[in-house]
Amino acid sequence: MSGTFGISITGLRAAQVGLSTAGHNITNASTPGYHRQEIVQSTNTPLFTGAGFLGQGTNVDTVKRVYSQFLDKQVQSAQTQSAYLDTYSAQISQIDNMLADPSAGLSPALQEFFQGVHDVAANPASVPSRQSMLSSSEALVSRFQSLDGRLQEMRDGVNSRITSSVGLINSYAQQIANLNHQVVLAEAGGNGQPPNDILDQRDLLVAELNKEINVSVVKQDDGSYNIFMGKGQALVVGQQAMTLSARPLPDDPENMGVAYVNYGGSAQMLPQGSLDGGSLGGLLAFRSETLDKAQNELGRVAIGLAQTFNDQHRLGQDLNGDLGGYYFNVRGSTGVSGQNPAPSAKVVANTLNNPASGVPAVTLSDISNVTSSDYSLVAISPTNFTLTRLSDNTALFTNVVLPQTVDGLTIAAPVPPATANDKWLIQPTRDGARDISVAIKDTAKVAAAAPILASSTYANTGTGRISAGVVNAPPPTNAALQNNVTIAFIDATHFSVTDNTTATVLAASVLYDPLAGASVSYNGWTVALNGTPATGDSFTIGPNTNGVSDNRNALLLAGLQTENTLAGGTATYQSAYSQIVSSIGVKSRDINVTAQAQASLVTQSQQAQQSMSGVNLDEEAANLMRYQQAYEASAKLMQIASTLFDTLLTLGR
Repeated sequence: MSGTFGISITGLRAAQVGLSTAGHNITNASTPGYHRQEIVQSTNTPLFTGAGFLGQGTNVDTVKRVYSQFLDKQVQSAQTQSAYLDTYSAQISQIDNMLADPSAGLSPALQEFFQGVHDVAANPASVPSRQSMLSSSEALVSRFQSLDGRLQEMRDGVNSRITSSVGLINSYAQQIANLNHQVVLAEAGGNGQPPNDILDQRDLLVAELNKEINVSVVKQDDGSYNIFMGKGQALVVGQQAMTLSARPLPDDPENMGVAYVNYGGSAQMLPQGSLDGGSLGGLLAFRSETLDKAQNELGRVAIGLAQTFNDQHRLGQDLNGDLGGYYFNVRGSTGVSGQNPAPSAKVVANTLNNPASGVPAVTLSDISNVTSSDYSLVAISPTNFTLTRLSDNTALFTNVVLPQTVDGLTIAAPVPPATANDKWLIQPTRDGARDISVAIKDTAKVAAAAPILASSTYANTGTGRISAGVVNAPPPTNAALQNNVTIAFIDATHFSVTDNTTATVLAASVLYDPLAGASVSYNGWTVALNGTPATGDSFTIGPNTNGVSDNRNALLLAGLQTENTLAGGTATYQSAYSQIVSSIGVKSRDINVTAQAQASLVTQSQQAQQSMSGVNLDEEAANLMRYQQAYEASAKLMQIASTLFDTLLTLGR
């Protein structure tokens, strides 16, 4: 009889544990990271009798969680990539929408600016047309600065989010280390029984950590997790959590990087390439692949426009009869505005450099060949340097003496001299859109006219003709461009050239072919001769006095709109900007499509994981009924055993 009582009691206990487990599953059906639990039963050791072995009921060995490391790892891997893509997509979409906006982008401002130039070309003496040109110039400059300001705001936002992400990673790491401690204690004090709910909490934290940065998990014999990131750096070792720190990059303090703080408290900056996956990886990749490139290329358009427009404007003459000045200002690396024919590149000294070392002067000597890349300059010795183009990691020169000219940049040696291993980051166009401004405020200063005037002498009798002349070089310091020059024909096939201002005979007798014509260049101008002049015919080239209605230079300024002045002579201002919009648009679309596909993969992975580990309420309801019936049956068995025992007692009386 005692066997029957014992069996019924074990049945009651097993059913009660089953009911509690099913109830626990039901109440946690919506708990994030919860894995369904189920009881594991086994039969008690049977009792040998003369009739054979008699069963002694059941025993609940453990309550296990239905967990698949493979499926959970799939979900975490899909989530870390999805977080990376979502973060990247959200950031790049902002740039794409801003630059491609038909009203707020740069294209309409460029069109309005050149429309103002065309108006001046059509009405060079009109003050309203000149004012319209200046106004559209200010609007263009404002648009450049506005776009750059928005990109800078995004950079500041990325820095802020990197700091927040690092804080979250440190928090998750510390919480996982604490849970490691609880797991070790629980398993040691529970005879090796798994603390399922604590394990779920830890796995949920690992999943959340993976959304910030891609990590790998190694389970230890004592049940704790060791977590590694990047190129194998330990983030959690047992009950010890390491720390990350968001700090300005040594070579570019405007950007935040991530440092790894070791046991001794010293910090080492982590290479960006080692921080892949998760939101943090998405932020870093977006900044290096898209944000830097967009800001650099926008700056190149601004500097290219300013430089080429300045070069042509300086070849003209304003309403006051003065030679044209600089139309745009471009600020150099010193941050001081100036009318510099060769704008300065931004040069950032590495914070680890010798404080006594100077900073190399870098000028944009040939804007048509300037790229949108940044460059790394390293001192091999105080006199020898190596330059690497960072966009493709190409060494442009190695262990050479400065100055050097490459990619449209002229790089001078630093003063005071450098120390070996000093480094500088050269950003030729980074702040170009921010620093451009209009140098001219007076409408009379717009150089619409050409500064020279070529004309025939009234007494000429032949059919010789002279062109209006073009100015093709900036005037020398003595303004010799406007010297009075006479071309006199000795006969129909020979002419002389004399600078009357300096009383200098430049050429006593130049052979002339009436069929082929000839050209004469002097002090930055060129004129063409053609036709058949008569002996004694002459032509003069001199200052363009009272040329208020002359539009020759304005026409050349307007023609810059369609000239290939950038990217090695392959792109106009508009096409260079369109290339920015196009490349970012294509990249944005690729990221968005990939992010959508990755989101579907996350959903599929979660469904596969939940089909195994998730709580099915219908199934749990069935389990409740099953365990209820088992409990009632065990209770009935106990009742029968009690009745039989009472019967035996009655018979005994």
